[in-house]
Amino acid sequence: MSLSAWVSAHYDEIGPVKWLAFALELVAAVVLFSLMAITCVDVAGRYLFANSLDGATELTEVGLAIMLFAEMPVVTWRGGHVVVDIMDRVLGGTIVKVLGLLAALVISTSMYFLGMRIFELAERSLRRGVVTEYLEMPAGYIVQYIAVMSWFTALGMITYGIYRIITRPSE
Repeated sequence: MSLSAWVSAHYDEIGPVKWLAFALELVAAVVLFSLMAITCVDVAGRYLFANSLDGATELTEVGLAIMLFAEMPVVTWRGGHVVVDIMDRVLGGTIVKVLGLLAALVISTSMYFLGMRIFELAERSLRRGVVTEYLEMPAGYIVQYIAVMSWFTALGMITYGIYRIITRPSE
């Protein structure tokens, strides 16, 4: 089976969003595998050789940030967040769609302004030369990545997320 056929069979998204979701999930999977390997090497080194992996904690922190923010746009446009739908049957399909659109607008606006603030903090961190404690990696680049992925989440929600809300059949 070709990669294209496999992606088409396993991803419900349409058009380029399908490949974007695949790419972001691939990044998250590679980072998760790397975190597993780092943890195994760190634990084995600690217990077998009495010497842990230098910088494992920092690498884990950075890896978690990369993984989380790579998945956030995918989870958001799929509507995978926790939703309480107790009143959906009482309110009816049209009102639920309107509330869904309002929620999408609030989420995307919030993520945009949150990304703006995070990017400002990243710029300040880069200007001041802030680095991680042990490995001395520039912290500003990771913070910029978080800001960009926050904007990407906002863009995904305002476009594809709303498309999914509008095209969802009313119950």
